[in-house]
Amino acid sequence: MTQAFNPLPEDLQNALLVGRVWRAGPQAGPSVVAVRRGRVIDITRRAPTVSDLFERDDVLAIVRSGEGEDLGDVTRLVGGGIDGLQLLAPCDLQAIKAAGVTFAVSLLERVIEEQAKGDPGRASALREQLQASIGTNLADMKPGSDAAMRLKDELVGRGLWSQYMEVGIGPYAEVFTKSQPMSAVGHGAEVGLHPISNWNNPEPEIVLAVNSRGQVLGATLGNDVNLRDIEGRSALLLGKAKDNNGSCAIGPFIRLFDNSFSMDTLRQAEVSMLIEGADDGFTLDGVSHMREISRDPLDLVGQTCGAHHQYPDGFMLFLGTMFSPIKDRDAAGGGFTHHAGDRVSISTPSLGTLVNTVQRSDEIEPWTFGVRALYKNLAQRGIYQEN
Repeated sequence: MTQAFNPLPEDLQNALLVGRVWRAGPQAGPSVVAVRRGRVIDITRRAPTVSDLFERDDVLAIVRSGEGEDLGDVTRLVGGGIDGLQLLAPCDLQAIKAAGVTFAVSLLERVIEEQAKGDPGRASALREQLQASIGTNLADMKPGSDAAMRLKDELVGRGLWSQYMEVGIGPYAEVFTKSQPMSAVGHGAEVGLHPISNWNNPEPEIVLAVNSRGQVLGATLGNDVNLRDIEGRSALLLGKAKDNNGSCAIGPFIRLFDNSFSMDTLRQAEVSMLIEGADDGFTLDGVSHMREISRDPLDLVGQTCGAHHQYPDGFMLFLGTMFSPIKDRDAAGGGFTHHAGDRVSISTPSLGTLVNTVQRSDEIEPWTFGVRALYKNLAQRGIYQEN
């Protein structure tokens, strides 16, 4: 039985939410929306893109009270029940970046993938060997510390060092490009798996919204869909493992920071995930505790942007996950992998729930609406010229 999750924050009345919808009819195209008192308000004529909105000094005022068009009830929208409206990912022109290996559990799983060379059948035995060999709680180790460097020297001496250990306990975070601007799918959409993959999983994460000045304005939820067998063959295949049609889901909305929601809220957040199989009744759930992250979110932002690297349109930053499912699904010792039709729900009370269904990336709707199409559409609607 499908478990019910609320797509909206538990304190909706206090939440400042920004999103995007696709409108049909005379104003067909993507529109920026705010949520006020349970209503969806189109504010596109004040800010034609979410990227533009986040560059404004009066972003909070626009979201709270800027002039806009009422499109309907937000509860109906997230349920897919408003004719002519489709919820999109809440970002547009922003680069989509991701931090990897930010939790001790995921660090070990990345090392296992590497040592298994993409073979899920070897994972269980390797997991036992690594846990016995390392013999320390990596969750207690600060990356780049003297203790971390001593452990690195010891592991190198024992022939156990890995490139994933380097970014997991070394001074520099792994930050990579997850997918392209405009390519993320939103709440309720299908996410895609490359058809060559036989060992894959969702990665439930909190995603920060950052403007061009490096200011973190808010957060949302994300699914950093991952192909474990492809990345396990070689870290140089990270792009093939991570960036495919529909392989990045973000939403439902970006919640802006204010007096009721802050970075400290995220630091104490618990991110839950539930996988429900459509063809075999399989279920798997788990929880990530953000307090166990090895690098503070603001440190990850600082390693992503600054004098060394600029993002003129802002960026979305996945913070990483501790969720690496190992529960057997198809065969003993085979671990977990997706089946077509799996329903993935990622949830935390302050942000709501992101729900997506898994299919092959070559069988879902192709991505065709990019940046050029966006600006052409805004111009045709008379919006781009106004701003």
